[in-house]
Amino acid sequence: MSGRATEAFLVHADLLFTVAYEILGSAADAEDVLQETWLRWAGVDLGQVRDQRAYLVRITTRQSLNRLRTMKRRKETYIGPWLPEPLLTTSDVAEDVELADSVSMALMLVLETLAPTERAVFVLREVFAFGYDEIAAAVGKSPAAVRQIAYRARRHVEARRPRAIVSTDETRAVLESLRRAFETGDVQGLLDLLAPEVVLVSDGGGVKQAALRPITGAAKVLRWFLGGLGKAAGTLGVESAVVNGNPALVIRVDGEIDGALAIEVGHARITGLYYVRNPDKLTRLESTTPLTRR
Repeated sequence: MSGRATEAFLVHADLLFTVAYEILGSAADAEDVLQETWLRWAGVDLGQVRDQRAYLVRITTRQSLNRLRTMKRRKETYIGPWLPEPLLTTSDVAEDVELADSVSMALMLVLETLAPTERAVFVLREVFAFGYDEIAAAVGKSPAAVRQIAYRARRHVEARRPRAIVSTDETRAVLESLRRAFETGDVQGLLDLLAPEVVLVSDGGGVKQAALRPITGAAKVLRWFLGGLGKAAGTLGVESAVVNGNPALVIRVDGEIDGALAIEVGHARITGLYYVRNPDKLTRLESTTPLTRR
């Protein structure tokens, strides 16, 4: 590969990873897509490429759609709920409100309900603001068809995404109260933080203890946590962190990462909890992962 091609790839590598991650919800698979994009980019005649960024995103999108089919088969045999792979992110991701929202656990789960092409179109249009012609070239559809897919995907997401607009400061304050309740064993304090209709989704991948289906209701969620973290075989540590661009908690037992916990907040109480414990999904919590829309 020429130096010019290598430079172009490296300049856009963080963007390409972000595109792949938003389409796939898996950092490990996004890394594989990045490698496949690199290999295909190596064979491109740069003299025929007018917009290197758009061309690279096109390759990445196509490879991501291929990877989604493989992931679908894996998810069919996955034990318990499947949650996106959590990423420890930098403060600049949190400052980009649209990017932080697009990679939040809550919205990433909504994207899981879209068909593959709908998800790719939604991500490219709503998150990265690509034009319909560029998206059409990436997904192999006509611009008119892409407009229809984008409209349908947007309506689907808007009907299912969290409706409450909650500031980062409010979420951080609730998380801090949750952290103190965990560390001090304040059962009543923990219960007071949970909305009556709170839903817990936990992902252990069949390796770590997790609920095999979502748990609904404050009393049931509290009971699950008391039976899990409350009986941790070791010293429990709870750290505040920025995960997927949003405030979250990283749970440690004897210094080792046990999981990442993200929340949804409404009216100063927790309405949703997303707890990832599958060890295969926790490798990106020790160092930050750069995400960008540029």
